[in-house]
Amino acid sequence: MGKLFGTDGVRGVANKELSAKLAYKMGYAAVLNFKKDTKRPKFVVGMDTRISCNMLYMGLSAGIMSAGGDVINAGIISTPAVAVLTREINADSGVVISASHNPFEYNGIKFFNSDGYKLSDEKEEEIERLIFENEKLNFDLIGKDVGTMKDFSHPRARYIEYLLEKINIDDLRGMKIVLDLANGATYKVAREVFERLSADVFVINDVPNGSNINDKCGSTDTKMLQEMVVRKKADLGIAFDGDGDRVIMVDNEGNEINGDLIMYACSVYLKEKNLLNKNTLVLTVMSNLGLKKALEKKNINISETKVGDRYVVERMLEEGYNIGGEQSGHIILSNINSTGDGIASALLMCKILKEKNMTIRELIKDVKIYPQVLINAVVDNEKKFDYKDNKEILEDIDKLEAKYAGNGRVLIRTSGTEPLVRVMIEGEDISQITDDAKELAMKIEEILG
Repeated sequence: MGKLFGTDGVRGVANKELSAKLAYKMGYAAVLNFKKDTKRPKFVVGMDTRISCNMLYMGLSAGIMSAGGDVINAGIISTPAVAVLTREINADSGVVISASHNPFEYNGIKFFNSDGYKLSDEKEEEIERLIFENEKLNFDLIGKDVGTMKDFSHPRARYIEYLLEKINIDDLRGMKIVLDLANGATYKVAREVFERLSADVFVINDVPNGSNINDKCGSTDTKMLQEMVVRKKADLGIAFDGDGDRVIMVDNEGNEINGDLIMYACSVYLKEKNLLNKNTLVLTVMSNLGLKKALEKKNINISETKVGDRYVVERMLEEGYNIGGEQSGHIILSNINSTGDGIASALLMCKILKEKNMTIRELIKDVKIYPQVLINAVVDNEKKFDYKDNKEILEDIDKLEAKYAGNGRVLIRTSGTEPLVRVMIEGEDISQITDDAKELAMKIEEILG
């Protein structure tokens, strides 16, 4: 049996690895799985702005209804909004059609459970088994047993009301903000949120055409936002990714503020308010050494996981922590939402800035970020885990680890969705770590490519 689900659902090039036919099978199999708990499961389905979303939505929805499930269409809306809406109406599952930060030709399908959390490995494996074994994936229901479809009533408004109530923020009057909406799923709702709070808002990349999502914009490319913040003399810039579960910010001088720095500011604030559960921030192994040292000085504990927001969420649930995330801008505030929520994280940062009457730069002044280089080695997808057993590669890694011990680190990991082995080196000399990372990546490509 093959493997469909990665760390963030099923993802691939739309109409190639991820076809309408596969979407149909996923919908059908999901209903069979959820029918173990309820006779007629309800699925809230949302999507981003990719040209392939409607095609996959039709396939997925047909599969759900053919198996006797009901579809509630939330339209174009962010991943965190789907998690909220699923809980709001007590649906059995939420489904998001999106490839997040990836280019427009990719797409993905990910499921949430009734509490807005990603499905367990066991549930995903059962859905995969049903798909690959073709068990009952046929038309066997008729009449009233066939599922139905209806539109979600005012999904954006309900999500906005939920956020404002949870974050308890009065207004952002006097704050000048540039929003980069990545031509993605937040292109309507983010503007509404910040305008409702009376901020002076200027918006870029909010005209999606199906193929410009994440195209030189959003959280993966902040150059345009940085320039616009300086040009507009704004207080800050906020960039989301294609499905709205990530946020990267820009300070008033045009400097990028990544997820590590946002989490630092938020966790210090929560600690000051006695709201930081168990005095701990959950990070992944990719977080910067400078962040960890700054947290130590603030007497904030760190719980570290492997890369992937699902692993951060799992640790937070297991241990009862209420904030965690990734350098990439996936930040989970469990008192607000069950998944990374770019708008929620941005609103909390704005609340902190307004309350303290400080700039972002002042909030994070105690964090000295170490230069960090990430080089992707393109390999055969079937061989991307083989570096762990290759003597030549392991010897080179050991040499680099000895070289940077105490003054940096070396981290090798595989992509969950792409045929890549990622080489990350952190250290004081940007030139040196870049050369070393490139050399190791080339070696991995030669052996495993």
